[in-house]
Amino acid sequence: MLSKLNFPHIGHRILKSAAGVFLCFIVYLLRNRNGIPLYTMLAVLWCVQPYTDKTMTMAYQRTVGTLIGAFFGLITILLEIYIIPIYDTLAGFAVISAMIIPVIYTTVVINKKNASYFSCVVFLSITVSHLTDENPFLFVFNRTLDTFIGIIIGVVVNSARMPRKKVKDKLFVAELDDMLSPVKDELQPYSKVEINRMLSDGLKLTISTMRTPASLMKPLADIHLNMPVVVMNGAALYDIKENTYVKAYIISNSTCLKIKEIIDKADMNCFINALSDDNLMIYYDRLENQAERTIFSQLKKSPYRNYIKRAPSSEDRVIYLMIIDKAEKIAKLYKSVSESEVGSHIKILTYPSDDFKGYSYIKIYNKNANKHNMIQYLMDEYGISSALTIGAHDNNDIKASGRSLNSIAKELKRNFKPMIFTK
Repeated sequence: MLSKLNFPHIGHRILKSAAGVFLCFIVYLLRNRNGIPLYTMLAVLWCVQPYTDKTMTMAYQRTVGTLIGAFFGLITILLEIYIIPIYDTLAGFAVISAMIIPVIYTTVVINKKNASYFSCVVFLSITVSHLTDENPFLFVFNRTLDTFIGIIIGVVVNSARMPRKKVKDKLFVAELDDMLSPVKDELQPYSKVEINRMLSDGLKLTISTMRTPASLMKPLADIHLNMPVVVMNGAALYDIKENTYVKAYIISNSTCLKIKEIIDKADMNCFINALSDDNLMIYYDRLENQAERTIFSQLKKSPYRNYIKRAPSSEDRVIYLMIIDKAEKIAKLYKSVSESEVGSHIKILTYPSDDFKGYSYIKIYNKNANKHNMIQYLMDEYGISSALTIGAHDNNDIKASGRSLNSIAKELKRNFKPMIFTK
């Protein structure tokens, strides 16, 4: 049973939460055990967030909520003890319950609805736990102080960083084609947080893949990429954030028609990937074999892929053609296209399928389409002088320890933010 469980990395948020709680105990001892450390700890745990900007947002919400809750808490206990002596009675409980209405309503009026929970927590901590022999003003002050101490500890702890350099003058390229095929694994929450932190710290990161942008949407969900990604084997540069193609190497309509004639003569089908405005369309004639039918049935459900059963129009910009068939048929077609009059004007790749035994692929691009050109284009556009590729294959500048996106995340951190005492 244990072998089937997933044990993710213990992240910084977990460690900082534990450290924050311990600091609450230290402050409690330094105050000669005055106050209630529970409220301090609750504030710390709420403020310790994956991202620093999120911490400040939570700290602000907690502060607003504390002030509102403390105000109404003080009014309530003064009413119950000094004006209408109903403390710790059914009538008193009714008053406390009714006061929840103005507490929450106040957060609505001042447009701080997210602080309503904290307001109620502070309000109830004051009105429910107050003792009649305690000075109500001092009691409210101490409960408020407990919370503010926790907010300060939470912000300080969450802002703490190990002494690291930041390599901001290099473009880091995550090479996914030697990872899992297709890219099925998703980043663990820890890896997502670490990558996003590095991006906010100035990491210049792009992704490189021979696949379409659609294949990146799920595994890279929640990653705040700030640079376009190299897709379709360097035939296009896609901006995920803006949902637009920044640059593309196009196969001319005349060349595409000549290639299609050769494919038709071989009695084979192809999938033509083309841009219609800023949308990627996949055109096809028919589904000839089981591999094509399986690919079509699996991928057509994606909202990022648009399959159309017809030829592309003259206004569409063809990026690449893909053919999958039995290996012997692919070998013959590869020879026919390579030796044709268009062979010198295109880049043609062929390789066996990992998913369909006995099948192979052919992919045809503009002759200038390659990852190196697109990476160089990115470097020129962003004023970056050098690049580092990270992947599982030996030909990358940095070899990841495993065939997964999470292994790339580890290498990114190791190389973007090395410890200051390392060379």
